[in-house]
Amino acid sequence: MRECHGKMSSLVAYEDSESEDEPLDPTEDGASTSVQTGSFKQNQEIKLRFNSQVTQRAQLFTPDYDWTLLGNHEGIPEKSPSLAHVQSQPQSCFDQEINYCGSRGAKHKPFEDTATCQSLPATQGNSCPLQTFFHTPQRFGDGMNPKRQNNVPSGVRPYIPKRQRLSTTVETVDPKYPAEQVPGSQTKESQILLDVSERVKPYLAHKPDTAGIPRRLLMRLEGHQGPVNTVQWCPMPHLSHLLLSASMDKTFKVWDGAESGRCLRDYTCHLGAVRDACWTPCGRHLLTGSFDNTTVVTDVETGQRIAKLDNQFKVMCVALHPSNPDVFLCGGHSSVVKAWDSRSCKMVKTYKAGIQQTLDILFLRGGIDFITSSDCVSRDSADRTLIAWDFQTTAKVSNQIYHERYTCPSLALHPLEESFVAQTNGNYMAAFSSQRPYRMNKRRRYEGHKVEGYAVQCEFSQDGTILASGSATGSGHFYDYHNARMLHTLRAHSQPCLCVSQHPVLPATAATCDWAGEIKIWH
Repeated sequence: MRECHGKMSSLVAYEDSESEDEPLDPTEDGASTSVQTGSFKQNQEIKLRFNSQVTQRAQLFTPDYDWTLLGNHEGIPEKSPSLAHVQSQPQSCFDQEINYCGSRGAKHKPFEDTATCQSLPATQGNSCPLQTFFHTPQRFGDGMNPKRQNNVPSGVRPYIPKRQRLSTTVETVDPKYPAEQVPGSQTKESQILLDVSERVKPYLAHKPDTAGIPRRLLMRLEGHQGPVNTVQWCPMPHLSHLLLSASMDKTFKVWDGAESGRCLRDYTCHLGAVRDACWTPCGRHLLTGSFDNTTVVTDVETGQRIAKLDNQFKVMCVALHPSNPDVFLCGGHSSVVKAWDSRSCKMVKTYKAGIQQTLDILFLRGGIDFITSSDCVSRDSADRTLIAWDFQTTAKVSNQIYHERYTCPSLALHPLEESFVAQTNGNYMAAFSSQRPYRMNKRRRYEGHKVEGYAVQCEFSQDGTILASGSATGSGHFYDYHNARMLHTLRAHSQPCLCVSQHPVLPATAATCDWAGEIKIWH
């Protein structure tokens, strides 16, 4: 009985250590008395530590409140007029089990007695922070509920759930284009793929007219900080106002090249220079190759990376399969050309050749064969400058296509006829048949521009009548494809002009880019 009575006394002391209604039994021995005294002191220490934690935690949420009224962090003074009655309440919030919203693995116990602390008097015009912090009927996460919005004081920042924080995107806007450009994400005027340019609309209803030659400057597109390697219009007619550019400044951009000239997207998916870029046939994705050894497929609208593939060599060129855009080829500083499937992110084929690097890749009609050009310069380079491959078997079809000792930095396929052209460092473009055995047409040679070691590109118009090329002198040159006669020379840039891209819908409209990072639209 003595032992049991001692345990009951200890339990009473734990539940209400300040109560004086139940005196201690004088018949108990010293052992039970020491247990009571120890439990009383322990409860007092727990209260003091808890009060200190309460004050420190509340200071984080209400920094504007005058916390000198609550005394030091060792405990709340007994003479504090604003909190004196709190210490006299055994069932107040300080005796309750309190779990903060940030605790993990703990069961939240609701506040059972909120009337006690709601009766705390206001001090210096401010409500008591303890009442705000502990005795709000809901958790801080419920502060986002509109029905409970008025219960959250202005000095308390409500808790925001993690999912809601992740769904809220922070836009980082380029100061040079504050209203238009959001790097790697969407702009304020979102959904660019749903917008159709007013300048393009009149030409969508009927068949495009005969290609013309641009002669007058329409606008300048500024934003790249390094040489622009290529520019390309979107192949979809209703989205053909979108212009893609890839630069050595590690970025590629999408512009409104028909009307405003503003940058609609700035993509920073690469850690190295972006050497090549192209649209997918649907106009919704972009394929880029970079000197950081990766090839990336990017969503145009959201800027999200769909696939990122490591080639283990610097990528110089990429090419989409014409009948299966999910499969593409990439080549660069390696003797191997790799074929990838963007759906599985796996390499499906490899094409090995005894060359130093691949400069360009061109799929022929139907995607059965493709041509690669290399920078191999030697006395016997005639068998390695241009190579035809069988896509399915990975076998060489022909390596006796081009017999002159000039490298070919770029290739272009005629949109209608069975032929293609190769840009050469001999300052001319050579024409070839796109059917086996890929003979060179010695009667057609497009001369008059300079290449001089730059990666100058060439391109056909949509009807195949005009062949355009850049030049190391900064000019854009337009040739008649059938008679190889130069039609016009456009004084476009002061630095080497690397690419001339003719618009697929608008007549007599073209985009040019140069080594200084400037892009110009002509019409």
